[in-house]
Amino acid sequence: MTQKYNIAVAGATGAVGNEIIQILEQRNFPIDNLYLLASSKSKGKKIEFKEKEIIVEDLAEFDFSKAHIGLFSPGGKVSAEFAPKAAKTGCIVIDNTSYFRMQKKIPLIVPEVNASVLEEFFQDETRTNIISNPNCSTIQMVVALKPLHDKSIINRVVVSTYQAVSGAGKIGMDELFNQTQNVYANQELKKEKFTKQIAFNAIPHIGAFLENGNTEEEQKMIDETKKILDEGIKVSATCVRTAVFIGHSESINVEFDSPLDSKEAYKILSNSDGISVIDHRKDEGYITPVEIAGEDKVYISRIRDDESIDNGLSLWVVSDNLRKGAALNAVQIAEVIISEYSNFIKI
Repeated sequence: MTQKYNIAVAGATGAVGNEIIQILEQRNFPIDNLYLLASSKSKGKKIEFKEKEIIVEDLAEFDFSKAHIGLFSPGGKVSAEFAPKAAKTGCIVIDNTSYFRMQKKIPLIVPEVNASVLEEFFQDETRTNIISNPNCSTIQMVVALKPLHDKSIINRVVVSTYQAVSGAGKIGMDELFNQTQNVYANQELKKEKFTKQIAFNAIPHIGAFLENGNTEEEQKMIDETKKILDEGIKVSATCVRTAVFIGHSESINVEFDSPLDSKEAYKILSNSDGISVIDHRKDEGYITPVEIAGEDKVYISRIRDDESIDNGLSLWVVSDNLRKGAALNAVQIAEVIISEYSNFIKI
């Protein structure tokens, strides 16, 4: 008989929380009881799961000793308060916020890339019981880079991202929708989430500016790539918010330690887990964010040699930021845990 688990979803009424609930159902995760948690404002709401309605509970009132695994996406400040409390009860927390990512004793996991890190984590009797989900843009990039790095060590990465407004939550999606309508209606464009007009625009500013000139989002990509993939990799990132609802795109330039040409890279990537290569050098022979909304894989196109440097390669990487960039990756971590480390789950 298949072991079933009690799962708590914190931030269940948000965009990522909603995706987590859908993915748990789509992937037939073995659930005994599903607890949906949010702020007191959402308490009492009903959300459908497997043709049943589940009532949303107040996160602040929930007893996490009832849950085996907690999937958290309630925002950084809320996770900072409640994830450690949940973890102390024995619940294994998989947190989607940025709060814990760079803390030393908390693993930052992308299952296709570094799932093996979990072995050391679970063997540590002083473990925190908190596992962190990386930034959405970092996830799709390291999935693309890991099989190439295994073949030839990556020295340097230069990445420009073109990130969907859903990365800023429902408020970001609403702002793009409303501004687009108002442009055509010749009405005032209200700015609430973004610093400049987002409709028909691209904004090179995600997160606060830091002293070194990077934004928080850019620094996340730099630091997280090093933690997940290799501390020795040099990373330069420019993160841009674009007028797209779902799907982050990345233009990535890679410099290797030894030769790795585009033909070999194509073969390697085509045979790698979690990746779909769509790369035909003709009209419509590449992938765009519109086509991958709702999809689970990381899509790669435009693989080509960079003739401006030795051992250089350029590629175009696109993924659904709400799924692989957030909710799916968290659920995949939970799947690894119940498959490989179930003996560490309190039953």
